[in-house]
Amino acid sequence: MPGPPPPRGRFPALPPGSVPGEASCLTFTPKATILDQRDLARAVNRIAHEIVERNKGAADVVLVGILTRGAVIAERLAERIEQIEGVRPPAGSIDIGLYRDDIGLREPQALAPTEVPPIDGKVVVLVDDVLYTGRSTRAALDALTDLGRPHAVQLAVLIDRGHRELPIRADYVGKNVPTRRTEEIAVRVAEIDGADEVLLGAEMPTVVEEAR
Repeated sequence: MPGPPPPRGRFPALPPGSVPGEASCLTFTPKATILDQRDLARAVNRIAHEIVERNKGAADVVLVGILTRGAVIAERLAERIEQIEGVRPPAGSIDIGLYRDDIGLREPQALAPTEVPPIDGKVVVLVDDVLYTGRSTRAALDALTDLGRPHAVQLAVLIDRGHRELPIRADYVGKNVPTRRTEEIAVRVAEIDGADEVLLGAEMPTVVEEAR
């Protein structure tokens, strides 16, 4: 079976030795499974229970997933919290593309419309698939300030891989995974990728001949 798509879609310059008429892209090559379908479900279940316990229920909780896979995880958390509490917290999604601090280095791409429920006075739980440098979380916090003034903001991530570059820490973590900077983590969800799993691997440059 083909591997999952690269989690971040980065395209470098042509590597040494490339010839005109060929293009290089990064292809994710998995080498280990961090979470399988059951593990991922258990992680979501545990985070849902922790959110309810910490906030003494879910009456004031709003879940906001960072597109793309963070939004899927946010919906799953809302469903699980409803099963626990009998009340489904509002869930939405946010596109951080225009708030990234590398916007001058890459062309921003709209992922999907931002759809965030009212957040004024609420406890907003930001949801992302992987916490790495912390820069995506910072961008999401900036985006939230343009949408309202929540009572508090908490962070839930499926995977924390370390290597923080900003003073950001998750309140809820599905699994801590020590990684090398040369490694990549790919989160796959059934709604987008057709399967639930988290893979550890590397992005390797591949050369593809361009159409002439």
